[in-house]
Amino acid sequence: MHRREGIEDEFGAVLARVRAGEAAAFDRIYATLAPAIAGLFRMQGASEPDDLTSEVFVGVLRNLARFAGDEEAFRSWVFTIAYRRLADERRRHARRPALVPLDGRTDIEAPVDVVGEVERNLATERVRSLCERLGPAQRDVLLLRLVGRMTVDEVARAIDRSPTAVKALQRRGLAAIVRLLEQEGVTL
Repeated sequence: MHRREGIEDEFGAVLARVRAGEAAAFDRIYATLAPAIAGLFRMQGASEPDDLTSEVFVGVLRNLARFAGDEEAFRSWVFTIAYRRLADERRRHARRPALVPLDGRTDIEAPVDVVGEVERNLATERVRSLCERLGPAQRDVLLLRLVGRMTVDEVARAIDRSPTAVKALQRRGLAAIVRLLEQEGVTL
């Protein structure tokens, strides 16, 4: 198994410094996990992934006193908070339609590396397109497993399903992606 990105052996010390109110320690945890959390939200089609990511870390700070465990348990706990924020957003959007600017434009800064940004956007859209063709439960499981790098048991707790159900959803989701790619002529 590959080594996870993170703060490895220093986790306990960094967490203690966060609990003591040290901003630099919190920044380190944020920098380690925020890109993956925001990526999860983007893949799930969240309307404001950066805002949701911020909400997740506000929740982390608010509930940090209740957390106990190692770095893997912390990562799982943070992704569980993220999954719940995403579920909250989905419920909100089901009740209220999204607001769209009248002119249909949004203010976006021009990227410095235009070619690189276009390639990243195309790759992201490709993955998002494949994810959109999965059922919601399969998509949730695959993104939590792959982006969140959560174990089957951690995903089961986060989405309130049994580990057996998570394994089945993962297997069916991966099989569906293989079928979609084969239909497009991609050989695996």
